[in-house]
Amino acid sequence: MSSAALEITKPLVLVGLMGCGKSSVGRRLAARLGVGFVDTDDEIARAAGMSIPEIFAELGEAAFREGEVKVITRLLAGAPKVMATGGGAFISPLVRAEIERVGTSVWLRGDLETLWGRVEGKPGRPLLEAENPKQVLADLMAARYPIYEAADITVDTKANNTHEVVVDDILKALARTK
Repeated sequence: MSSAALEITKPLVLVGLMGCGKSSVGRRLAARLGVGFVDTDDEIARAAGMSIPEIFAELGEAAFREGEVKVITRLLAGAPKVMATGGGAFISPLVRAEIERVGTSVWLRGDLETLWGRVEGKPGRPLLEAENPKQVLADLMAARYPIYEAADITVDTKANNTHEVVVDDILKALARTK
């Protein structure tokens, strides 16, 4: 699908669980739309002067979430762009309300096996540093999917889909909302 005729006027905010492709898809989507891309986890780490795992280990998840709200609110105030958020960002009522007020949320929904296949054994996922990380991921799905359903647009990401297929699906969904 051509994105030449599609112009965004507010931030597109990608939400979903770890492994759904928010960062990879987001970079490609931004390039296709001719807008900037930002990964909110990268911005949080930059603002804190430490990595996400370090923030969790040294300051705790609550401090991370506080910083996340501040950074996302700041980024939403800028020019239209594509934003990839951390998996827990959209769970915050404050973040959801701000995204709803000034942006368009896009949930990249994946099934457990797809997401697990993408995150299994990969470092930098503090919530999966548990005895049974696949069960943690399943529990996160059970808790978060009902909240992610509030997103403006839902696009499925599957193990055999390329990032370009997901970008095309997002662009088609955006075109339907115009």
